[in-house]
Amino acid sequence: MAIATLGVTVLDCPEPRKLAGFYAAVLGGTVEGEREDWVEVHGPGGRGRVLAFQRAEGYVPPQWPSEEHSQQLHLDFDVEQERLEEAEREVLALGAKLVQGDEGKRDFRVYLDPAGHPFCLCF
Repeated sequence: MAIATLGVTVLDCPEPRKLAGFYAAVLGGTVEGEREDWVEVHGPGGRGRVLAFQRAEGYVPPQWPSEEHSQQLHLDFDVEQERLEEAEREVLALGAKLVQGDEGKRDFRVYLDPAGHPFCLCF
């Protein structure tokens, strides 16, 4: 029997509502919550996992790749291989930054979100 079930995944950031908007657009979800220090993104139709964003004063983004300022956590988002180029254009337009392409050798690409958290588009 499990001790617990996985609840919400929470990312620290300087501007929760802004970062929630980025991920809501990536995932097709909705931004929920009125607090300035905590905002959640719920999947389409309220389905799927919840991502939350909490304000962290003095937030310092991870550096990728870096042993001194490790990423500590990253998110993987699955896309169909034939949609990868389109998905990349869309996340870049939303404010993501490409930090490692696949050079045709990998099945993922690494990006930083607007607050500096690493995430991957994978196929």
